[in-house]
Amino acid sequence: MNTIHDGYRSLSFLFFLNWDRLLYVFTIFFALILGGFFGSL
Repeated sequence: MNTIHDGYRSLSFLFFLNWDRLLYVFTIFFALILGGFFGSL
């Protein structure tokens, strides 16, 4: 049980450290999709 708890805690810590990078990737992806949509009109 401790192993599962420690793994979850380390995973959430890694997500906390990299949430801004993840947001950056999603923003670029969304901008590309939106640009493709407006370009096809």
